[in-house]
Amino acid sequence: MLLLDTRTVPRADRAEAFRAAMAEASLPCRVEHRTPTERVRARMHLVPLGRTAVFTTDASPFGLVRTPRHVQQDGPAVIAIAYQARGSGEYAQLNHEQLVQGRDLMLVDLTAPYAFGCSVGGGSRSLMVPHEQLALPVDVIRRAVPRLRASPLHGLVRTHLEEVCGRAEELAADAGALALGSATAELVRALIVSAAGGERNRGAVREETLLTRVRTYVGQQLTDPALTPATIAAAHNVSLRQLYRLFSDAGLSLEQEVIGLRLEQARAQLVSPTGRRRSIAATARACGFTDASHFTRRFRQAYGISPRDWQGTAPTSVDPVW
Repeated sequence: MLLLDTRTVPRADRAEAFRAAMAEASLPCRVEHRTPTERVRARMHLVPLGRTAVFTTDASPFGLVRTPRHVQQDGPAVIAIAYQARGSGEYAQLNHEQLVQGRDLMLVDLTAPYAFGCSVGGGSRSLMVPHEQLALPVDVIRRAVPRLRASPLHGLVRTHLEEVCGRAEELAADAGALALGSATAELVRALIVSAAGGERNRGAVREETLLTRVRTYVGQQLTDPALTPATIAAAHNVSLRQLYRLFSDAGLSLEQEVIGLRLEQARAQLVSPTGRRRSIAATARACGFTDASHFTRRFRQAYGISPRDWQGTAPTSVDPVW
């Protein structure tokens, strides 16, 4: 959902429109623009994924301050985990100061005062997650604020968030959007627990979240035809027996997980503008299938229609909306 595009707002009204959009997407705060009002530029989107939401901002230089007075106002208890897609940001909360740039993540507890600014403008991408969904004590969340980089899960979560935020509107239109939001929130929860818990608890956290991390990894590697149980196990430092037992204990099949995700990806691609012009074999290869005949057989078994028929007759409503 587009919250704000200042190109459609009179210059004199842009600062107020920015403040209102920021309050709608997040929570009330003081906005400090670092350019004259007539030069304020911003484009904001808010895309729900179940109980979580992706919030993106591309803007001219600005600063945000959430004061103790703001915090005392009624509002939902949420966290934001964010990164800079362009430029850098200066962040301060709970006696922690951080320059956010490159591969850095920042964790903001919106139930506490904080300050954030982009002195030269840029692009910010964040996932908003309710405290209730995280099911973590506030002190655990706040202990993690300055320590995200210390967690071995930091890179995995950063990569996952970049994919989710970059394709938010497309993913939100998919039937799996609710499950994706829940899985992403679980990854964020694991990162917070890992960062807050210190060395003693990291092994337990990694074990507890192994299934989520494996499923996320599989989703990121679907297009690789060399993705096998052996490569998945090696990437997570477990044996094949442990990997199969992990899925079996959860009532899942690793093979069906991979095949099912690849088929869903192919199903969406076949009815996209590009996919309609591409051969069935090319789409199969793009989704990690090495044998077009095998792909066609599995597709028909799953959906009761051949890939070619689906490509030609599927409703346009399944196309990405952006």
